[in-house]
Amino acid sequence: MEAIYRVDGITAETSAFAGGPWDPRLQHGAAPSSLICWAVERLPSPVPMRVARLTVDLMRPVPVAPLTVETEIVREGRKIQLVSVRLLAGGVEVVRASALRIRVDPQEMPAIAGGPPVELPFPDLCSAPDFFATETPFLRGIEMRVAKGGFRIPGPAAVWYRATRPIIAEGAISPLMRTVIAADFCNGTSSVFDMKDWTFINADLTVSLGREPVGDWILLDAETWVGPDSVGIAAARLADTKGYFGRAVQSVIFEKR
Repeated sequence: MEAIYRVDGITAETSAFAGGPWDPRLQHGAAPSSLICWAVERLPSPVPMRVARLTVDLMRPVPVAPLTVETEIVREGRKIQLVSVRLLAGGVEVVRASALRIRVDPQEMPAIAGGPPVELPFPDLCSAPDFFATETPFLRGIEMRVAKGGFRIPGPAAVWYRATRPIIAEGAISPLMRTVIAADFCNGTSSVFDMKDWTFINADLTVSLGREPVGDWILLDAETWVGPDSVGIAAARLADTKGYFGRAVQSVIFEKR
């Protein structure tokens, strides 16, 4: 399968498969968010570290076009590292992100310290959605299995996601990248309005990880709340087959079509 990006130096050439649901000429938010993860994980650190929190601000619609990737280590330490990432299209900043990396010190922790187990059915016991948005290019590289609720059923829902299309040419999809790809579907997983009548675009994405996930499938156990001023939040618990490991939150803008 053709990858979403082909990176040469600080330039990421973008394929048409980055296209999102609102306009195929604009990237799905999960695409640049996963590119940011790739850029962060390639940066050196003084000791072994992993990302504990990632915040992505979508400054402008991201075109399906070449992107310039700029990274900066804002705070360097032996326990934490703060990283800034900017994506530019045609010299204009379209995405800004901040990643907090924390040093890893493997130890045997008490069982009570871990996240709770998943009580919803695993992907092999779930069905694919009863519809598939083939007109959305990015979704052609995503497998889904519905564990609770559904895309056409208003209210909370839980869906397993697995990215199948390479994000970076000749590169593996890391656990962090898989997590952020799934997390970007918060507002769609637990939608409260019909997509034919409303747009509900997220302005940001924040993901916090208590541990790195394992395996290819990521569960998004999501819920959306909308305020009277057309601003809301979509939030989710993140899990793999070993249990819950993180949280995701989006700020969402609701507009009548």
